[in-house]
Amino acid sequence: MTRRSLPVAVALAGLIGLLAVPAAAEDRIEKDLKLDPGGEFRLETAVGAVTVTGSPDPGAHVVITSRRKDLNELLTFRFEESPGSARVIAKKRHQSWFSHSDDGVQYEVRVPAETRLSIDTSGGSIKISGTRGHAKLDTSGGSIHVNDLLGDLDGNTSGGSIRLADVKGTIRVETSGGGIEGRNLDGTVRAESSGGSIELEKVTGDLDAETSGGGIRIVDAGGRVRADTSGGSIEASFTKGNSKGGTLETSGGGIEVSLDPEANLSIQASGNSVKTDLPLRVQGEISRGRLSGSLGKGGNTLSLHTSGGSVRIQGL
Repeated sequence: MTRRSLPVAVALAGLIGLLAVPAAAEDRIEKDLKLDPGGEFRLETAVGAVTVTGSPDPGAHVVITSRRKDLNELLTFRFEESPGSARVIAKKRHQSWFSHSDDGVQYEVRVPAETRLSIDTSGGSIKISGTRGHAKLDTSGGSIHVNDLLGDLDGNTSGGSIRLADVKGTIRVETSGGGIEGRNLDGTVRAESSGGSIELEKVTGDLDAETSGGGIRIVDAGGRVRADTSGGSIEASFTKGNSKGGTLETSGGGIEVSLDPEANLSIQASGNSVKTDLPLRVQGEISRGRLSGSLGKGGNTLSLHTSGGSVRIQGL
């Protein structure tokens, strides 16, 4: 062998050696639990990301995987089934083995579509789709994604964002570590964030949005709106015919509102400046930074206030 070919041979030998080392095997637990449509599925786990999907079939099918060595060495599992409910409980064997951000454990769950859900994880994200029933979701270490839910939703996360799409029911969501996004929400909505912006589109019911860390954007609000932010601007558009009013307030930016010119509202607005192109009947004195008037026949009050920007009121 020549001197020039020696490095190539060494490299090839090293590559073959690497290929010969077996990849870490994925550990897996698979379990079927009795659960009829209309029942409840509960999952309580010390760690792991959770995905739940609605199915036309009866029974709960649970698949748990780990990129670590052995699930039974990491967690203790208890599987329970009783008339109308199924439950999975997973606890750490050793408290020091996981951090809240660990994503080595995954739960893939399939349940009858007509199932109430209660999911609680201390170490991962939660995703649910295609279910029909009340969903209560809590995580200390990840995001929450909900799609195609027919039922009330209670969602809380300390460590991530919240995304919602095609939800019909009363919605209450809160995050301490990210923003909130939602579209096609048929019902009342309460959304609260301590660390991000809020963007909601096509909400049919009354809406309450509050954040300490970003702006608020609302598109096609069908009910009364309350929006409050300490850290950004507010942009809101109301659907045609919406005369329910509300309160929009910010300490850190401007406010821009789009209204149906044929709505009936009493409007109170204040800021560095207030501008409108709607035919308002102004009441009292007119000033650059304050406006009091009525749109159409008047009615419910729409209050707009900013300490850090201007207010603009325009037609749809």
